Amino acid sequence: MSLPSSDKPRIGITLGDLNGIGPEVIIKALSDHRLLSMMTPIVYGSTRVLSYYRKLMNLEEFNYSQVKTKGQFFQKAINVVNCWEDIIEILPGQPSRQAGKAALLSLKKVVEDAKEGLIDGFVTGPIDKNTIHGEDFPYRGHTEYLTQAFEAGESLMLMVGNDLKVGLVTEHVPVKEIASFITKERVELKIRLLEMSLKKDFHIAKPKIAVLGLNPHAGDEGLLGTEEKEIISPVIAELKNKGKLIFGPFPADGFFASGQYTKYDGILAMYHDQGLVAFKTIAFEDGINFTAGLSVVRTSPDHGTAYNIAGKNLADESSMRQAIYTACDIVKNRQEQLVDK
Repeated sequence: MSLPSSDKPRIGITLGDLNGIGPEVIIKALSDHRLLSMMTPIVYGSTRVLSYYRKLMNLEEFNYSQVKTKGQFFQKAINVVNCWEDIIEILPGQPSRQAGKAALLSLKKVVEDAKEGLIDGFVTGPIDKNTIHGEDFPYRGHTEYLTQAFEAGESLMLMVGNDLKVGLVTEHVPVKEIASFITKERVELKIRLLEMSLKKDFHIAKPKIAVLGLNPHAGDEGLLGTEEKEIISPVIAELKNKGKLIFGPFPADGFFASGQYTKYDGILAMYHDQGLVAFKTIAFEDGINFTAGLSVVRTSPDHGTAYNIAGKNLADESSMRQAIYTACDIVKNRQEQLVDK
């Protein structure tokens, strides 16, 4: 259901790495005119880059309007905010520090507008962590940067598909360091962030949450590791005693292979690949990334820059489209919750 035109959410969309598939999937997704009936899109990047890819993809009918006055967006059009003045060479499929710098400028501008309330939420295009990383961006990814930018203290990386939501206790952490991050305080915090988001952002009144173990076979009663017995299980028991519907810890392999995941509203994985390998196998096409716990709504497609197909008109825009739809839905859910109060 779309909101009345006067209440359409204003959704920012960053180009991401201009040499990756970000511009292509944005153009393809926004070519679906149904989106304009339910939201006002604002692309943060460069009209020059969009024109380049529009011509490359032979989509000359794709039109947009340049935003010339801060915050003044055209409701029934695709808006573009130019985030840099320098002419940056566009090299599809090739990483470059210039492209990384441009991606950061887009990101900073969308954050600025979100903080000022000029947009209701935003979608981030895929970045190349190697080219964007530096003194101005000493982070491991979008999630860490946005958590600090919006002074959230902590956030939750939540992968969202049609029937699957997987949150992570640890995100972009080297495998050899993961166990040191698995503490009672951190596991409980992430469970609470997941529960809060399922209620607030997805309107699930009494969420049922599954928690995965850290070790193979969820530790096998301590034979393969003690984190389950000493850390994860006590947290689950404590929350259960408070009336929360928290279950586990489950061995990750059997949990997903048996289809057990379909019985839960949300799943908490202990580390990146434990959750994302299963998620992307099950829900890659319609899957998106959502940062729960922020004051602003932020989603992104669940793929990277895909340099190998950039500029070849081969990229599938399904995840970008779904990221836009999900951002609109969560904005609407939050607005309805404020009205109810």
